[in-house]
Amino acid sequence: MERIEPFPLIELSGEPRSRGLQYGTQARDRIRRSVALYAGGATQESSPEQVRRLATSFLPRIEAFDPLYLEEMRGMAEGAGVELADIALVNARTEILRLTQPPPKITVPDKEPDGCTGAVLLPQVTASGRLLHGQNWDWRKECADTGVVLRIRRDDGPDILTFTEAGGLARSGMNAAGIAVTANYLSSDRDYTQKGVPLALIRRKLLETEHVAIAMRTVYCTPKSTSNNLMISHAGGFALNFECAPDETFLVHPQDGMLVHANHFQSAVALGKLKDMGIHTTPDSLYRDVRVRELLNKDLGHLTLDHLREAFFDDFATPWSVCRPPRLTLESNLSATVAMLLMDPARGHLEIAPLPAINRQFTRYTLDMQASVLQYAHERH
Repeated sequence: MERIEPFPLIELSGEPRSRGLQYGTQARDRIRRSVALYAGGATQESSPEQVRRLATSFLPRIEAFDPLYLEEMRGMAEGAGVELADIALVNARTEILRLTQPPPKITVPDKEPDGCTGAVLLPQVTASGRLLHGQNWDWRKECADTGVVLRIRRDDGPDILTFTEAGGLARSGMNAAGIAVTANYLSSDRDYTQKGVPLALIRRKLLETEHVAIAMRTVYCTPKSTSNNLMISHAGGFALNFECAPDETFLVHPQDGMLVHANHFQSAVALGKLKDMGIHTTPDSLYRDVRVRELLNKDLGHLTLDHLREAFFDDFATPWSVCRPPRLTLESNLSATVAMLLMDPARGHLEIAPLPAINRQFTRYTLDMQASVLQYAHERH
């Protein structure tokens, strides 16, 4: 196995502009790599000028959603020595990469599918009696050199621990109130028929939330430009899956104490109302969730993070597998499972391995949890 550099931990605190400045300064090189990775758009026909115009067009949308996010991004740009539009590009890269592909966008499969296989284990199926949550994030192999972990100390809400691409406000992670989130790529024929909030900002917003009800409302009600899947859990023992089209959200509930999701719509209601476009470019999604569920089913009632780890290491049908080694996509981009994340939210415990198909070294990151979450974890244990 190859030894890969772990994702650096970036500590942030203070007001939004100050946090951004700290972030940009500490992650300067990685932020610049993130910007360079997306500055050319998704196709050879895309020009840096077109990408910059698209990124700039998202700034009013970001400010309307939360002006403090724009302040944080300004500080980040200053600290990293890049333009504000560059930071907007990283945070709206899902949307911008799709918008730089040739039209008609909603009838052509996405050339840049963002994979993932996620799972949540409810307390009734775990050995510890605590909820566990994890994910393999499949995307461009180069992101192994751009990922960071942010530990955000906040005065106006729960602290946050999140893994993201450098320059991003959030991706997957948890907060001190016990709320955790992972996200999976989805695509439908409704995508880009309206203007919405960039997905990274929605994930950051829900991680800033004290109450899981408000976090779920944020996911359910915020307009989006594109489809996306969000798995939300709470250390108190609750989890729900949100299959989001731009203008409508469909719920998938746990089965046998587990949620498992890949990159295709599961909701029968959703499939009766829209066309799933993701299977064109992520056909392996059709068995990845099945494989993970089958592996976990063998030890129901005794499941641990190690069981989740082994399920996510599954190499059935490699390289089109749950744990994806670096390989070319159907569009000839170099893709891989960039990171495996394993969370025990009640303990504020996060483990991450970069490029797990070729590296099994995990780094542990921690978050101090609120007293109510710690009390729950103690009572359950």
